[in-house]
Amino acid sequence: MKTHLLIATAFALLLNTPHGFGFCGFYVAKADTKLFNKASQVVLVRNEDKTVMTMANDFRGDPKEFAVVIPVPTFLEREQIHIADKALIEHLDAYSAPRLVEYFDDDPCAPRIETLARPAAPASAVGGAADRAKSLGVKVEAQYTVGEYDIVILSAEQSDGLETWLKENGYKIPEGAGDVLGSYIKQKVRFFVAKVNLEKKSELGFTYLRPIQIAFESPKFMLPIRLGTVNADGPQELFIYALTKGGRVETTNYRTVKLPSNMDIPLFVKDEFGDFYKSMFSEQVKKEDMRVVFTEYAWDMNWCDPCAAEPLSAEELRKLGVFWVNDEAGPQQPRRGRILPPPPGGGAQECFITRLHVRYDREHFPEDLVFQETKDRENFQGRYVLRHPWKGDANKCPAAAKYFDELKGRQEKEAQTLAKLTGWEIEKIRDRMKLAGEAPKTGDGKKWWQKIFKD
Repeated sequence: MKTHLLIATAFALLLNTPHGFGFCGFYVAKADTKLFNKASQVVLVRNEDKTVMTMANDFRGDPKEFAVVIPVPTFLEREQIHIADKALIEHLDAYSAPRLVEYFDDDPCAPRIETLARPAAPASAVGGAADRAKSLGVKVEAQYTVGEYDIVILSAEQSDGLETWLKENGYKIPEGAGDVLGSYIKQKVRFFVAKVNLEKKSELGFTYLRPIQIAFESPKFMLPIRLGTVNADGPQELFIYALTKGGRVETTNYRTVKLPSNMDIPLFVKDEFGDFYKSMFSEQVKKEDMRVVFTEYAWDMNWCDPCAAEPLSAEELRKLGVFWVNDEAGPQQPRRGRILPPPPGGGAQECFITRLHVRYDREHFPEDLVFQETKDRENFQGRYVLRHPWKGDANKCPAAAKYFDELKGRQEKEAQTLAKLTGWEIEKIRDRMKLAGEAPKTGDGKKWWQKIFKD
């Protein structure tokens, strides 16, 4: 048992995330809709004049008191009305939620050669990953998602090949691991490789009734919200998941603005990401005078980077009304914290998701929301970054001393960023980070000889 524990400790593998192209990062938390009260969710599937709308409302109380009035553009036959599974919307929410990722600084005394993190391979090149593994003597025997772990089962012919495969797929291998790998390969064992997928469960205490789903045809691409403000006792939250064939969806009668994203924030936010995100969103709403619709996510549904949840399968998308997806292969399992595109002709490769978030009331949103589908397929996500400092000795090498000097400035910048995003008091942020009360200065202002001659 002691040997197994030591091996398990040695194989506490971290995602290797270069500071280059791509998003990447080790996903640690997400900000889903359950963080917000008075929140409604709507899935809008749209292609040509055909729309499938799925609606889930934040209703608390006796179900007998529930009532909803929904303006629709055409007569609905019985077959056009359906009761959907709320788990589909929960999955869509998890997949597209703003996320927190973390990186770990490298040893400044042993810098590695930077390589660019590549985006997922196009569908036509998916087979290359298997060929590469085969050339290294590595076989990916199975991929699973079990509970909070993403798991890969590997076998290998030689330690060098396995070590190379692991490094190429984003794992940081401890020094000396090759010998250990080799000893087990000689025993013809397989390798269980797991990544933690932390899913926070909401404890807010409200539940959703099963969503109502309707399908209709209309040249108008819109969502009626005005009736919802008639008897509202304050601003409401609305999350819209638009699933289209072409590209990003935006509103035409209100401004559509991307949330601030890809910013470094202090490490203590990891334990209170929900509070951070609610404060950050409220601050952005305030800055825009509650008159804009925010984009939180825009992405091809067949992959993710990093993955807060797996993309929806073709079957799940069809149940939400994405009528153009076929019945064949869906997305592959995670690799390097991503999900790769499906093989040609299969899965969800023709589905693009836009996640919109709006806080509204009658005064600031007097009109229903009108949408248009654009040809913009650029990926975007609400993403916030934790960077863990290196824990070594500042006297280890000159680069280490320089690293710690620059670290002070980086942490002060993180504090300033958090204050700007959320409106939190900068002094309280510095105190929690154990920083000085002002930005670090370069040098002490003395001439070099003044440090020698004291009198």
